[in-house]
Amino acid sequence: MHIHSIETLPVAVPLTKPFKTALRTVTTAYAIYVKVTTDDGHTGWGEAPPTHVITGDSLGSITYAIQEVITPQLLGKDLRNREEIFRLLTGSIVRNTSAKAAVDMAIHDLLGQLAGLPLYQLLGGFRNELETDFTVSVNDPAEMADDAERYISNGFNVLKVKVGIGDISEDIARIRAIRARIGDGPKIRLDANQGWKPKEAVYAIGQMEDAGLAIELIEQPVHADDIDGLTYVTNHTLTPIMADESVFSAKDAKRVLERRAADLINIKLMKSGGIHEALKINALAESFGVQCMVGSMIETKLGITAAAHLAASQPNITRYDFDAPLMLAKDIVGGGIIYEGRRIHLPESAGLGLLQAEMDCIGKEEIQ
Repeated sequence: MHIHSIETLPVAVPLTKPFKTALRTVTTAYAIYVKVTTDDGHTGWGEAPPTHVITGDSLGSITYAIQEVITPQLLGKDLRNREEIFRLLTGSIVRNTSAKAAVDMAIHDLLGQLAGLPLYQLLGGFRNELETDFTVSVNDPAEMADDAERYISNGFNVLKVKVGIGDISEDIARIRAIRARIGDGPKIRLDANQGWKPKEAVYAIGQMEDAGLAIELIEQPVHADDIDGLTYVTNHTLTPIMADESVFSAKDAKRVLERRAADLINIKLMKSGGIHEALKINALAESFGVQCMVGSMIETKLGITAAAHLAASQPNITRYDFDAPLMLAKDIVGGGIIYEGRRIHLPESAGLGLLQAEMDCIGKEEIQ
């Protein structure tokens, strides 16, 4: 099974409601789909959304990196020599992690097909069902409370609440409003998206602890490069702190783990460059006794399916942020994971579990 061709296809799907964080506002999910075809006619699929403010990748850069840099190095390679392929992919270009992730997904899809196993079983097979949180975009407190109440009424038990915009008192007011509306039962995890300074993060978290707001964890409270600040926040709060944008690679994870700069790590395929590096990050975290979450950008069900296979395969991955496809106006992906409210079921067919006939229709007409 040798790589015969690698194609890129642009897609765009509108969101049902604008997605707002401290870093950006998204109204349409754009992505580059990757289709890798082997000499015996098998196809594997991957996805790379442009997330300029986090990975630095754009639609143009993703397309160029795959077509002009990565593809020439991988054509003709034997999939059975997986470490050779992943070494070439990783070393083909500096950074450009989203482009690498899309190709990595497609290769893993094909490896699962070659083995005749669902990818989550090929990678470890720890579980076949997950439970996702649902994200509350950052807005004024009343609107966020309304959104939170609606998501809980729809059956979600865990909310990921975006903060980090405006004065720190506004963030505290947002969480107070949400907790008052939804009661004590549902879990709330916060994501500041690098929006706080270390001392104001400690102040805000302390205020929320004193108010009994029962926050499960705080994700990336300070700037990604401020490991000293991240360590300060972790050491001066009781609430668990999760590193997200601070960790792209296993090397980044090592720095955070050795300094005990965070209590948890959020792995995203678009940061790590795919499943191959993500497994290394998780294994390293596990060796330090640190659990991981697998999250995502604003992606369609294709990218989330790959991330879910990774998450389901490993016991140390204990939290899941896979709600992005539920925010989209339509589903353009054939097959893949199955949503039943907050529950996600992994497909039992080989690879990512995609329906190839439906996937082959993508790109034959404009997706909008």
